[in-house]
Amino acid sequence: TRCNAPSSESELDISSPNVSHDESLAKDPALRDSDKDLSHRPKRRRCHETYNFNMKCPTPGCNSLGHLTGKHERHFAVSGCPLYHNLSADECKVYVKATTREKHEEEAKVQEESNRHATRHQTPTSRQTRYKEQVTEMRKGRNSGLSKEQKEKYMEHRQNHGNTREPLLENITSEYDLELFRKAQARASEDLERLRIQGQITEGSNMIKTILFGRYELDTWYHSPYPEEYARLGRLYVCEFCLKYMKSQTILRRHMAKCVWKHPPGDEVYRKGAISVFEVDGKKNKIYCQNLCLLAKLFLDHKTLYYDVEPFLFYVMTEADNTGCHLVGYFSKEKNSFLNYNVSCILTMPQYMRQGYGKMLIDFSYLLSKVEEKVGSPERPLSDLGLISYRSYWKEVLLRYMYNFQGKEISIKEISQETAVNPVDIVSTLQSLQMLKYWKGKHLVLKRQDLIDEWKSKETKRGSNNKTIDPSSLKWTPPKGT
Repeated sequence: TRCNAPSSESELDISSPNVSHDESLAKDPALRDSDKDLSHRPKRRRCHETYNFNMKCPTPGCNSLGHLTGKHERHFAVSGCPLYHNLSADECKVYVKATTREKHEEEAKVQEESNRHATRHQTPTSRQTRYKEQVTEMRKGRNSGLSKEQKEKYMEHRQNHGNTREPLLENITSEYDLELFRKAQARASEDLERLRIQGQITEGSNMIKTILFGRYELDTWYHSPYPEEYARLGRLYVCEFCLKYMKSQTILRRHMAKCVWKHPPGDEVYRKGAISVFEVDGKKNKIYCQNLCLLAKLFLDHKTLYYDVEPFLFYVMTEADNTGCHLVGYFSKEKNSFLNYNVSCILTMPQYMRQGYGKMLIDFSYLLSKVEEKVGSPERPLSDLGLISYRSYWKEVLLRYMYNFQGKEISIKEISQETAVNPVDIVSTLQSLQMLKYWKGKHLVLKRQDLIDEWKSKETKRGSNNKTIDPSSLKWTPPKGT
């Protein structure tokens, strides 16, 4: 059933929410006299809840009354604001009545024509030919240019209102094209209003709430600096292969029908089973890497890199099936890091979290450090989830080393050289595990057998389900220069 918005504030249900069920029954004779169970009936939507009167239109000087379509009493976004479009609420109502009448007349003529001319790809009808001639004639009648007074008026309007108002459009193009543009604006505004009422978008908050990514709908965690025209929609549609972002399901569907990408650009440097890792150069594939950073910022708090991607390499992990290689996560790495950081930014997509992929990404970053014969460490500050993942990884690496170690004297330098983990990270992990003790002027590493046994027990339980990186599957040589 269609739910019409109230025409004014006076029509809203302002009864107290604290009134008891019995009192409400007593007030309604129809309900009072009926003892039937009504639980099977669907709950009626409370129409007045679609308007939140704490919300306001962002246009300066606007009181949020009226709507560009003339069909609603209020608006809360620029797209539906009459003032932004240099109109009044009454002008919008008059305009919508006229266009509705013309639309009905046009639909009746089209239906009549289609009944006589049902098949496709035939020669144009006489009416279509006349209409084409009329459009051509109307476009010929457009003014060749603006007069000096009009230019001054338009410049004054621009200086007074800036980007808070739409530019004056009269005499810029033909009346016919301006009319088409106005109709398109009204139709788009009506579609956005319908989506807002359904709760699919929260326009005006300038914060993307959800993204549609492949077969997943993901709730976002943080703000990302997408262009304002996209961010204010509240819901974004992203191609999971090329990472292009779009405004609607229809645009995404059309894009997916012609998108030729099935995996990230760049070189595939690792493959084992369905898991692959692609090395993507930020200089060669700038748009893809920028889109990847914007997407990652929706789930990372401390990320500050969005557009300056050229000095970085991106290692993108994917999981393949018969439809393509689906994004699992990625990490970026400076091409020339003076502090030997092997990771600048790292992310596992929310739908793949808590499944072992984060540790695989970290392990892969240290595998590259081993091939480079360097000791690596992640760039600080780490996000909360990143810190948890790294501490868990360092703990696992140290306990595995202790389990396999057969000697009597252990050296932190030797551990670092074998695992490629920075000595500072090794010491902090040993301290958190209470395996480092200062005794008689020396630091001693305690081999805590209880922790090692606990780790081995978990390792055995995971068995074949344990996701690990196989060094033999890496086909990569360190890049030379930039």
